[in-house]
Amino acid sequence: MTTGVPRSLEAAVEQAKDATRAAIQAGVSRILVDINIPELKIMPIAQQFYPVLEELDLTFKIYFPDAGAAALAKRDWDNPSFSIRGINEAKGRIEPDDEAFVIIEPSSVEVNDVEDFCNEATGCYVVMLNPKLEDIATIGIGYAGRQLRDRFLSTLESCYYLQPLEGVTLLRIYPGMWQVWGETEDDNYELLGEFPQKPSSEAIANLFENEDPEGQGNDSSVSANRPKKAGLFAELGQFIRALTQ
Repeated sequence: MTTGVPRSLEAAVEQAKDATRAAIQAGVSRILVDINIPELKIMPIAQQFYPVLEELDLTFKIYFPDAGAAALAKRDWDNPSFSIRGINEAKGRIEPDDEAFVIIEPSSVEVNDVEDFCNEATGCYVVMLNPKLEDIATIGIGYAGRQLRDRFLSTLESCYYLQPLEGVTLLRIYPGMWQVWGETEDDNYELLGEFPQKPSSEAIANLFENEDPEGQGNDSSVSANRPKKAGLFAELGQFIRALTQ
């Protein structure tokens, strides 16, 4: 399994497949895969991703947020042998020989359908690719929102997570820990810290405190490997360029 910040979009997808494979083999049944790259087109990513289920010899189906996106995928993927549908078509259609499902970009609008589907799919693997389920504007921050998080969202395992932030990249590859990587002056990446759970923005910011230890302020060999505090848009631009080369 390739570790560290991926240097191409293809490498990111391969990491996501490796993490998903490891999670399924470990018996994780509700899997989240997040490749949080701005302006990412999900259709080709999904096409590169789903073969991991074929490699595991699983009988699977793929669901999109709506029937229109499902029809487009069927056309672009040359009418594959497995089923492709809209998530609103999924209820009651789980068959005895189904072993796994991939739900592409489910949003908070579909969160109730997705929850119902996961409850129906007991004993099967459900993989969500780039989900956007937790939109505060939709599910709220009050009692109903807390209920949804406790009842459903907390049961989902983030097995692959890749996101550029201000000055750093947040990465998780199952079964490893959550990692924070900073870009160095020589256009490489340095591991700044690891966490058992997804770190908060405050925890990430704390990694930059005391980054210039006493007595090392003028040591070029140390400063050359320290992460740059570039602006958000500069970092995003560098990250996108690296992933599209």
